[in-house]
Amino acid sequence: MNTQLKQISLFASLAFCTLSMAQQDKMEKKILKSVDKHLEASIALLKKTVNINSGTMNFEGVRAVGTLYKEELDQLGFETQLTSGEAYDRAGHLIAKTTGKKGPKFLMIGHLDTVFELDSPFQEFIMLDDSMMKGPGVADMKGGDVIIILAMKALKDAGVLEDMSVEIIMTGDEEKSGSPLELSKKDLIDAAKRADIALGFENGDNNPKTIVVSRRGSSDWQLTVTGQPAHSSQVFSKEVGVGAIYETSRILNEFYLQLANEKDLTFNPGFILGGTDITINDDLTGGTAFGKNNVVAEKTVVHGDIRAVSPEQLKKAQDVMTKIVQAHYPKTTAELIFNDEGYPPLALTEGNTKLLGIYDGVSQDLGFGPVEAVNPRNAGAADISFTSGHVEMALDGLGLTGGSGDHTIEETGDLNTIATQAKITAVLMYRLMKKELGE
Repeated sequence: MNTQLKQISLFASLAFCTLSMAQQDKMEKKILKSVDKHLEASIALLKKTVNINSGTMNFEGVRAVGTLYKEELDQLGFETQLTSGEAYDRAGHLIAKTTGKKGPKFLMIGHLDTVFELDSPFQEFIMLDDSMMKGPGVADMKGGDVIIILAMKALKDAGVLEDMSVEIIMTGDEEKSGSPLELSKKDLIDAAKRADIALGFENGDNNPKTIVVSRRGSSDWQLTVTGQPAHSSQVFSKEVGVGAIYETSRILNEFYLQLANEKDLTFNPGFILGGTDITINDDLTGGTAFGKNNVVAEKTVVHGDIRAVSPEQLKKAQDVMTKIVQAHYPKTTAELIFNDEGYPPLALTEGNTKLLGIYDGVSQDLGFGPVEAVNPRNAGAADISFTSGHVEMALDGLGLTGGSGDHTIEETGDLNTIATQAKITAVLMYRLMKKELGE
């Protein structure tokens, strides 16, 4: 069956997926009961893994967290492995699979690493009250990983997991991707090509009433500008021109004037160095510059990022930026390089929108209220973006939510959302399987 026919078939079979609460079958009731049964143990697992430092570059810690999750999935009958990340200088990923013969093929996405390395002052959780946990990676995204496992336990207890095809990828380098990207994300992309539906368990915009149907991509750009060095008394002359710093300011100002009003597009110069002599750090996080107020600047370097909501928007913005750079002032030259090693956009598709509708129906049926789409400006790049173009449907933001302070020492998450998210996830997957079979 070709992709278009497959997509039409999947959409048609899911069109009447939403059931009322009164129509819940015995299987759904088993799923809900199982989540409640395993909730306390799941919270204990979350606390244990939050207290294990798994900053991306702490390979031992990332593998330790992966080992704990692997043991949980082994007990559920998954075929699991912890891969080596040596080829891309990272810890590797946790991959778990179970293959059934009913319903769509699911890909569930999490990650093992956090932004908090061994030198961070933020190493252990504390409870702020009965449900709000403050801890490194509690929301981004060990809470999401635990929700995946809890949902799988519920489907197992209900007796339907063995009929389903589920592949779980928990990457070890979401926060700081390994290089080359084609190797670090290969397992994830290969899994997406096998899947029909991708579910990501990041925490969206930390609002349990929203879900992610579209994410902006994130990639780097570097601008290098050169000018004619000379005594400052000759600046603006025909022989000397304006120098590198004036040309750089022209370029950045034109970026702003021509692109700042593009909906959902952002482009940010993170640092700029300029002068007679500059040295850039290898990791492009800064450097040193030397110059004198009576010397026309010879060189500047700007390093920034660009975030777009679709491949088409990204290409359009890059074309505009390139054209601006090419129209340089006299006696200056400029080069703009875009890094292809970034995260692609998760474009909004008809399939994603339909899946949101089904998810919203499940949430309301279970008494958790309506769910709407996150504004793409409020959700950063994430691993699910690598499924774009490979799956018929995708949602992200299914993880632990209700907190704040992601990527800071104030990161929190509401433990009450663990059961909520696990219940919606498990019932969603069950209904998707059941309705594709026409039951």
